[in-house]
Amino acid sequence: MKTNAQAVVIGGGVIGCSILYHLTKLGWSDVVLLERDELTSGSTWHAAANIHGLHDSTNISRIQHYTMNLYKELEAETGQSCGVFQPGSLYLAQTEEREHQLKLQAAKAKLYGMNFYEISIEEAQRLNPLVNYDGIRCVMYEPDGGNVDPSGVTNAYAVGARQRGAEIHRFTPVTATDQQEDGTWIVRTPKGDIRTPWVVNAAGLWGREVAKLAGIELPLQPTEHQYFLTETMADVAAHGTRLPSVSDRDGEYYLRQEGQGLLVGAYEKDMKFWAEDSTPLDFAHDLFPDDLERIEENMMNAIERLPAVGEAGIKRVINGPMIWSPDSNVLMGPVPEVDGYFCCNGIIPGFSQSGGMGLMAAQWIIEGETQYDMFAWDMARFDDWATKEFTMARVQDQYAHRFAIHFPNEERSAGRPARTRPVYDTQAQMGAVFGLNAGWEHPLWFADTPGAKDTNGFTRQNWWGPVGEECCMLRDRAGIIDISNFAKYVCKGPGGEGWLNAVFANTMPKAEGRSCLTPLISKRGGIAGDFTVTRVAENEFWIIGSGMAERYHKRFFKQVPLPKGTTFESKTQAVCGFNVAGPKSREILQRLTNTPLATEDFPFMRSAKIELAGIEVLALRVSFTGDLGWEVHCATEDQANLYDALLQAGQEFGAGPVGSRALMSLRVEKGYGSWSREYSPEYWPHEVGLDRLCKFSKGFLNKNAAEAVLANLAREQLVLLHLDEADTSASNADATGGEPIFKNGKGIGRVTSGAYGYSVGMSLALSFVTDAKAGDKVEVMVLGHPHKATILSEPPFDPNGEILRG
Repeated sequence: MKTNAQAVVIGGGVIGCSILYHLTKLGWSDVVLLERDELTSGSTWHAAANIHGLHDSTNISRIQHYTMNLYKELEAETGQSCGVFQPGSLYLAQTEEREHQLKLQAAKAKLYGMNFYEISIEEAQRLNPLVNYDGIRCVMYEPDGGNVDPSGVTNAYAVGARQRGAEIHRFTPVTATDQQEDGTWIVRTPKGDIRTPWVVNAAGLWGREVAKLAGIELPLQPTEHQYFLTETMADVAAHGTRLPSVSDRDGEYYLRQEGQGLLVGAYEKDMKFWAEDSTPLDFAHDLFPDDLERIEENMMNAIERLPAVGEAGIKRVINGPMIWSPDSNVLMGPVPEVDGYFCCNGIIPGFSQSGGMGLMAAQWIIEGETQYDMFAWDMARFDDWATKEFTMARVQDQYAHRFAIHFPNEERSAGRPARTRPVYDTQAQMGAVFGLNAGWEHPLWFADTPGAKDTNGFTRQNWWGPVGEECCMLRDRAGIIDISNFAKYVCKGPGGEGWLNAVFANTMPKAEGRSCLTPLISKRGGIAGDFTVTRVAENEFWIIGSGMAERYHKRFFKQVPLPKGTTFESKTQAVCGFNVAGPKSREILQRLTNTPLATEDFPFMRSAKIELAGIEVLALRVSFTGDLGWEVHCATEDQANLYDALLQAGQEFGAGPVGSRALMSLRVEKGYGSWSREYSPEYWPHEVGLDRLCKFSKGFLNKNAAEAVLANLAREQLVLLHLDEADTSASNADATGGEPIFKNGKGIGRVTSGAYGYSVGMSLALSFVTDAKAGDKVEVMVLGHPHKATILSEPPFDPNGEILRG
């Protein structure tokens, strides 16, 4: 066995073997995989191994399509059969909401050149005559859908990796992972030790246990999962060709052909946890006792849709473990706090995603970044607030609602609250309906009475009217927005200015009380983040950025060593904040302070430490609403008193609390982008209008990458669309994000943020487009149907910034 390797992959399931294969495919041959038992032990061997391409997330769809296309290439390359069957998949919609979801996915498939489209009931009947199509509103067909052989795929990855020089050691458990002073790791096994700069945890059911060897806690929880195989069925055997699989998610089951019978699986409401404390080390190719009563309701739904299932005998029941993250997406990426440790854990649809997941992991390790924005999979989206109790509550909810539609703006309540601020109870009593952001509860909107809840759907919901009232209140008078969930940092010391200049692309403010906006550039030259940096003293800077990206951004900050005597510290928990915005915001704040707030005394993009109602705050003359306004940040222990003072002062002017849904509408009216929507590592600075903030007269993190992408023409441009009122009124829906855009029948882009602009009376959408300009007429596929829209030449609210700076 090697004593040194470029990377050591722990875990010989389909994901570990895919990562190993893709590391070699990208040029690393000196890599090793260690498996405690036989390859496929754990949850790989008993997987149903269905494959499908479409996902609500565009990038995950791309990854799944890559995976589906890879399997036959892998067979040809290695000579190892992957057991690929692709008779197609039928997707059934029983409800209007499911029809909206499927038609939107079909529109996305058309935009991205994926094979997924609507067929008639008659055509579906021809493809799979066993299905009872009564009550089905529409059927989508994915010709490439099907299934693979779990063992065949895993071994094909293994063969491909070995052919390129990788070593695989079975029956070689890892007993320790010890990081050395130089940052490398020693991976210890009974057969010897290996030194490596990269440990890759792909240990599946044992992901928690392997992580703990390095002192890392992962929010993962295994459950039981059942499917059964029928005896040979005459109707299946008589069909002659392999039947397409059936995805009837409204019925809460999945079904495909297996041999001359059928495989039927379910995610039941009465789910069952397994190995709550730790996964047994002697578990391998084991199963649990059958418990079909738990999935009886799902089975009855399958029988109603395919009556032949009810007449068939059951040949075998598979009840095996699978391991989940709190949102059922993989926990992937380098651990931000620990150099050289990469996780890839908690994978559910492993055979739909294995190839793309392996490719993304290899790119991240070797090249420093993935080609797609994979924040939806990034382990940094969770932190220590994702406790065992939170994880179990969320996993239970995810499992029981596996096939439920995840609607735009949906907020699930399981496991909450995880983290709250001092004003949480006050806001709840005021009627706040809360959302979750990096574990924090924050108000989405305010109802007339406490205890209100969101309704969910693709159309305008119960919050649409109240949010409009909040927007109009702020634009007409003023509003008070809780922005405590923004990430906040303080950099102090004589080297602070130099360090910040070395991290961020813009030049840091020279004068005290000045602020600047700055991008953070990613490894490939895209936008890793956008920040406001304020110089509050000679050697003190405040930095404000995206709250949900705080752990993600740690990876970038640590790439530039801090000078001696300089500190950089998160203040997100220690500091809270409010945005007071609107035409009356100056008068409200002036009631609470002796500091003059007139424009000549306190201009736009200036800051000062002042007193508000006797409380020390950092006041910044900025506002994400695009209106006149200030951000005021105080110590967490002062939040409740400051909130009370602001609300009381606002009453005189007809001002009140405003939630984040209104903030979304207001910033779209102004055409402002937001991190993870308009700003992402996939987008280049000149595509989102941030190139003017990149100062190449100085050095900064990933400057060479920024120069390289700016040497190219922009691939697409960020624009603001106005959707036709007749279309949005008829559908009672606005764009929310992800909707494809077509011009003269050609796909030219997609929506990133959509909202109704209440103060301007327009349905709006921030979008990326190609081959289009201001004034062009386009079609936006809201609910999967074309909605007429026009590209605007300027934002409809305060296009020249006169109100903002007034």
